[in-house]
Amino acid sequence: MKKLITILTLFIIFSAQAQTSVLNSLLQKNVSKSGYVNYKELKKNEGTLDTYLAYLKKTTPSSSWSKNKQKAFWINAYNAYTLKIILENYPVKSITKIKKKGKTAWKIPFAEVGGKTYTLDHIEHKILRKKLFDPRIHVGVNCASGSCPKLHNKAFTEKNIDAELDVLIKAFINDPKRNNLSKKNMIHISEIFNWFKVDFTKKGSVIDYINKYANEKVDSDAKIHYLPYKWNLNGK
Repeated sequence: MKKLITILTLFIIFSAQAQTSVLNSLLQKNVSKSGYVNYKELKKNEGTLDTYLAYLKKTTPSSSWSKNKQKAFWINAYNAYTLKIILENYPVKSITKIKKKGKTAWKIPFAEVGGKTYTLDHIEHKILRKKLFDPRIHVGVNCASGSCPKLHNKAFTEKNIDAELDVLIKAFINDPKRNNLSKKNMIHISEIFNWFKVDFTKKGSVIDYINKYANEKVDSDAKIHYLPYKWNLNGK
């Protein structure tokens, strides 16, 4: 009996790794290093994305998983389903144009995980932000828009997520198109730091958080201006 349980456990582990590899390959082929998605080509390979979504549909994350494993799983799920809803409505100029029965893309219950159906909002706010809190989540999940932190062209795993989120948060904060830190006494930063201010100020100010990752530190009392958010599709 123990041998059977061991075999089943190994099968589940290898199956999960194989499916994450499917997502990783899909992202590598269709997402540039700068985060732009080739939706036209991705649409041709939608069946491969569906294979990964089928894995999500039958997989129930366990509370026994490490925090990193759960975080990686749910961020991958969020991003995969975001890609799916774009493809279902492609060509579309912005995710904000997607509506169903008066609900926005983030409030449509369509993301199936472990036999349950979620909205993107639920995954982000009720699971990732509430249960698996980490301010860097905001550079992991992707809203398919120009001002978003770039969509990572790798799938997250239990082993790589901490390092990859560090790479992404540093890239985001030091990207002059998304955060202009050139003037030390007046910074122009992403609305993400405004919308989710509570997440970035658990251990200090927004500027304190930015200075953790900024190549050039800004003044602690610098004035903050939030940049207009661009909702154009993050496609080529």
